[in-house]
Amino acid sequence: MSGIGNIGGVLDHLDIGSKNKEKPKSNELGQAQFLELLMVKMQNQDPLNPQDDTEFIAELAQFSELEEMEKLNTNFSSFSNVMMSNQALQASSLVGRSVTVPSETAQLATGNVISGSVAVPASTGDVKVNIYGENGALVESIPLGFQSKGEMVFRWDGMYMEVNGELTDWQSQLPSGAAPGQYKFEVTASIDGEPTQLDTALSANVNSVTIGTNGTLTLNLAGIGPVSMSDVKQFN
Repeated sequence: MSGIGNIGGVLDHLDIGSKNKEKPKSNELGQAQFLELLMVKMQNQDPLNPQDDTEFIAELAQFSELEEMEKLNTNFSSFSNVMMSNQALQASSLVGRSVTVPSETAQLATGNVISGSVAVPASTGDVKVNIYGENGALVESIPLGFQSKGEMVFRWDGMYMEVNGELTDWQSQLPSGAAPGQYKFEVTASIDGEPTQLDTALSANVNSVTIGTNGTLTLNLAGIGPVSMSDVKQFN
């Protein structure tokens, strides 16, 4: 029965045993209750087949591991909450800003411009931008001529077109230029002798931001709708 004496010493060292401890308010088994149960178990064991200290220490170590895991989960949960709060703060700063996302449509607001980009797969001398109104009718067809392989960045305000930072000689034939509204952009080029439509990315203002339960951010863009934060190509 020397094992019981040793265990009692361990409990005394941990300040657990004869002292009354406040029971946890939850239904979970606290460390004090766990050790007290082990003490009762040891006191009521078969004297002819006693549990040795090694088994007791193993059970205590297992409980300690579980307790450390609970602490780790608690710390991780706190870290996740901090990250969520940080994301919410960052998201709020995006409202009202312009971003560029993969899209064929964009909204031209009064006094503003629509900026966009296209990846030209090979140098070509036949790049053209067709712009359609909300009713699907062609509003403008803008020839851009030769463009080198790589990213082509353009800006359109309804009256003029700028490409890669330089104003082109194109000008709208409409007296006041295109009116504010929703427009669809179609960029085509002759690639290896074949007419090819190129993927476009257009700018839009962030109206609001939605934070998902898993922490993902969705930007609600004017004239485009919901777009994942991960799809943003550029913050303007």
